[in-house]
Amino acid sequence: MGRDTREDIRLLALDVDGTLTDGRLYIGNEGEVCKTFDVKDGCGIRDILPRYGIRAAVITARKSLIVEERCRELGIQDVLQNCRDKAAGIRALAEKYRCTPGRDGSYLQIAYMGDDLLDIPCMDLCSVSACPADAAAAVKLQAVYVCRNTGGQGAVREFIEWLVRGRAAHV
Repeated sequence: MGRDTREDIRLLALDVDGTLTDGRLYIGNEGEVCKTFDVKDGCGIRDILPRYGIRAAVITARKSLIVEERCRELGIQDVLQNCRDKAAGIRALAEKYRCTPGRDGSYLQIAYMGDDLLDIPCMDLCSVSACPADAAAAVKLQAVYVCRNTGGQGAVREFIEWLVRGRAAHV
């Protein structure tokens, strides 16, 4: 493996269902009713990432008012919903934040965390990638870091702590 590129990360892009949540969908007669988020993940996004100059973004294939609300609470401004071509989402974020690909074509400044097959193209585009412990087998093979925690149960916080380990805080 090449050099550790964690120090270069300025953006953490996250999948939602199965990563920020446990992947279960509660749907009632009126549509989606609830999703469960872990407050430790939220603390990592809202309180830890900014100290290291890292912003968070969400890329999800589904569309949900619940996700909009959670992202608003966490201060996540880049929320790409109903985005089945998640790699296009990564490219759009890379352009917006002037991230350039390295020799291997992956963006050194972007980390990605996801749990299922739609996430693999994003993982290919980012120099650092992770997945929850309960991710699909193919995703685990692709990830640079496989969490001990499962989706919606602190995996995002675990990855954030791993990502910033050894870095100097900006605040």
